[in-house]
Amino acid sequence: MVRQARVKSESGFYHVVLRGNGRQTIFYDDEDRREFLRLLRRAADIDSIQIVAWCLMDNHVHLLLSDVSDHLSSMMHRFSSMYARYINAKTGHVGALFEGRFKSKALETEAYLLQAVRYIHDNPQAFGCARDSYKWSSYREYTGDAKIADTGMLLDLLGGKDAFTRFSVNYGDDDYAFEGRPGRQDEDAANEAVFVLRGIRPDKVKELPAAERDRCLKRLRAAGFSIRTIERLTGVGRYHIGKMTGGA
Repeated sequence: MVRQARVKSESGFYHVVLRGNGRQTIFYDDEDRREFLRLLRRAADIDSIQIVAWCLMDNHVHLLLSDVSDHLSSMMHRFSSMYARYINAKTGHVGALFEGRFKSKALETEAYLLQAVRYIHDNPQAFGCARDSYKWSSYREYTGDAKIADTGMLLDLLGGKDAFTRFSVNYGDDDYAFEGRPGRQDEDAANEAVFVLRGIRPDKVKELPAAERDRCLKRLRAAGFSIRTIERLTGVGRYHIGKMTGGA
């Protein structure tokens, strides 16, 4: 299969996702998470890449990076290889730790950049953990002391830490999603739908009042979910979804 070329960002900003191969765990304890961050910071410094935001989950990682020198691919390859060697040596794991090449989304507008940061920090909410209490993301670097992320640019843009906190809970018309293509695994699609729907589980959409239900359907379509996927996740019939969202 021909590998699709990575879309280059004119702004230099990328939302990057690195997943465990076959959804396998890539962090076994906090020591692993600290080593991952140490290697990430080291690799970013070598290639002059700015870490804007990050979030470590058990089997995948979200990063927001600024790469004005076009070193992203080489940095991610070097960095992920170093971490894989660390895990393999520690656990005796054999085979690929990560699911092929990292995935990235080019962020060309200020609005999408801000929405991506919020999306990354909200990742733990799909698993019942609030953004401000989750230890392994950059959220608390923005509200406290920064050690991994370069928080200055975003805090200056928003107007300081208090403004950042307000921004983090004020979604407005935010419909950001990392991936919007059909054919995603249902578990991944359901987790992403939670972010798009601002905490509402897709299997509860059918039970909502009609107006709110239809707003949720439109948000899912705007985020790139196919009508077939929305039907499968929500239980709402495809005819109604198509009628409400203008789809075929």
